[in-house]
Amino acid sequence: MADELIAVEVAYATPARQSLISISLAAGSSVEQAIAASGILLEFPEIDLSQQKAGVFGVVCKLDKAVEDGDRVEIYRPLLQDPMDARRGRLKK
Repeated sequence: MADELIAVEVAYATPARQSLISISLAAGSSVEQAIAASGILLEFPEIDLSQQKAGVFGVVCKLDKAVEDGDRVEIYRPLLQDPMDARRGRLKK
């Protein structure tokens, strides 16, 4: 079972562009290992996993969480504005 491969996607987006990278890695690999294997840290050098959160399908998790076949690992950017404040601003217009 140790040499079983699973398919995982790693996603990251900026306001200007987005990237979705499909990779295969060993079953039991972690979110952090999936991110490293995808090469996305080279594509987006501004990513700082010590400051930014990551998750699977929109659910924030720790970097040591094991990924499963078909998971989409997402790296989240810090919010520039509180979503509720942004909504209130739009409603005032």
